[in-house]
Amino acid sequence: MSVTAENLQQQVELITREEDIHHAARSLKAMAHPLRLKILCLLGSTSEFSVQDIVEQVGTSQSNISQHLSILRDKEILASRKDANKVYYRIGDPKILKLIGALRDAFCSANRT
Repeated sequence: MSVTAENLQQQVELITREEDIHHAARSLKAMAHPLRLKILCLLGSTSEFSVQDIVEQVGTSQSNISQHLSILRDKEILASRKDANKVYYRIGDPKILKLIGALRDAFCSANRT
């Protein structure tokens, strides 16, 4: 049985408020970069990671990671805390985890039937 746009609209409540549309678009734009999405998936698997831990897991420079973390923090997708000379990041909004789960369900081949 195929899912049509009409059937899907009956199953899903869509965004209608202008403010919510803009908030969602800003968040999605920030998440749309592959490296930022990878960082979010990494952070979603644990309570928090230091910047150095993220650099080691993702495999790029600290400067590059810091730029991407800044974008995600500015959009309030990530939260951070400082402990001495280390900065730790975590997912700032649990709804982001739901969104990443929906992306996994929609786009990951292991979840397709």
